[in-house]
Formats: sequence, C-alpha cells, structure tokens
Amino acid sequence: MQIAHFSDVHALSLEGARPWQFLSKRLAGYINLQLNRRDKHPVRLFEAIVEDLNRRPPDEVIVTGDLVNLSLEPEFALARSILDKIALGPHHVTVVPGNHDVYTLDALAKRSFWRAFRPYAEGDRAHEDAEFPVVRERGEVAIVGISTALPSPVPLADGWVGRRQLAALEVALGRLAGKFRILALHHPPYTNRHSILRGLRDRGALQAVLARVGCELVLHGHEHRSLRRELPGPDGPIPVVGVGSGTYEDPRRERRASYNVYTVENKRLVSVETRIHDPATNRFI
Repeated sequence: MQIAHFSDVHALSLEGARPWQFLSKRLAGYINLQLNRRDKHPVRLFEAIVEDLNRRPPDEVIVTGDLVNLSLEPEFALARSILDKIALGPHHVTVVPGNHDVYTLDALAKRSFWRAFRPYAEGDRAHEDAEFPVVRERGEVAIVGISTALPSPVPLADGWVGRRQLAALEVALGRLAGKFRILALHHPPYTNRHSILRGLRDRGALQAVLARVGCELVLHGHEHRSLRRELPGPDGPIPVVGVGSGTYEDPRRERRASYNVYTVENKRLVSVETRIHDPATNRFI
C-alpha cells in the first residue's frame, strides 16, 4: 500500500473579505503574509500536487493541516474545490486540521473546518459526541487522525490534544493493534527549537500514550521542513516524519514545495519517497 502525505498548503483567498473580519488575529497574520510570506504559497502548487497524485495515484492520501491561511470562508471554499479534484475521493483522502484552519475564535465557533472538509475528516464509524479522533481502516493499514488545532493569541501558533481526545486515542490505538497504525496530526509531537511558541503543549501526555499502546508511524506538518525523529513505543522506536510545506516556493531545494509517499508491505514501512516541485516543469519529481 502506498500512502501520500502533504501538508501546509495555505490556500489564500481574500475574495469578499470585509475589514471587520480582520479585527482579530487575522490582522497580524495578514501583516506577516505581506512582510514575510508574500506569494510564498501559490495555489498553483496545490493544484500541481493534485495533478501529480492523479498522474500516479497512491492508495491513500493524508493531509496534516493548514489547508487555509486566515480561516476565511473563501479560503475554505478554495481549498475544498482543489481537494475535490483528487480522483481517489474523500473516502481515501484523510484530512486533519492545523492551527491556520482554526485560526480565530470565530472559525472555531462556526466549525468552519468541519463544515468545509467533513467528508475528508469523518471516520468509518459515525461520531455521536466528538469529531476527533477519526479512524479509517484500510486493509492492513489503520489511519488515526487527531486535532491539535485551537485558536491562540499572537505570537503563538501552538496546539493541544486534550484529555478527552488522548483517552479516545489510547482506546483506538489499542483496538487497532495488529494493523499498521498511522497517527496523523499537525503539530510535531516532540520538543524542538520552536516548541515554546509553536509547539504541542501536551506532547508529553501524547508521548506517554504512544509509549503504552504504540503505533507504527506518526506523520505531522507545521514546521514547513522535512523532519525525522523517533519516539519510544512498547515494541521499539516509533518513526515520526514531518513533511515540508506542499506549496512553499523557494530556490533552496531543502525548502522547496514537497510531499511524501510511504510504502507499507506486510505491516512494515519499507520506503519513503519525497517528491519535490520542479519549477522548470511545474511538476513534482
């Protein structure tokens, strides 16, 4: 089985935006866009990922958040319209939110992410009381997605899992023992140099869950870089892979837009392929 993984495409659309909608963290986000990331996440690279996925389709696709930029409704509509072009369809494309998908209290209250991407974020079993964790079983592979996204004040871009979700995650991972379990989340579940402002606040509690019940692979985004780590598991180290931004336009190869494809055979991770955007052809290679 081949599983593609992309993240942090940051679709931006200001169409129809009103000034009063920026009386929030959006104002700081918009200023940051203009000063530091202007034109760094062109939508055409998001579309190029979709074209590449359709050209050489995997079995499953996982998207670890930050599909939008400022949590504006036109952004959600834009990102959804591009996701819908993936030929596999929502049943085989699993999406979890990033902090930019729940950027403001207004987006949280309106459940903007859930309303936009529900077909991509629902599990095999209907949720009566909660949206996450989401569980999708696909043959020998089980995909478990959790949300780490909550609004935070400037200058924070941190995340939380929360006690209820952690408890449900432990039950789900335990039930799925025997499958190749992939945990998908936005924020990295380990300490790094950005942890104070951008980290997962309850990463220690999440690490404790993984140490008790384990999983076979953890996937995340958020850092816009290709990262590899390991976390302790009950049967040995658990590989943790962070993927770079799928749309970051940069001359440096190590920062250029990319996505990963993981091959799983006999419940083992046997390869990781990174596909990088080629500006000359506007294709991923």
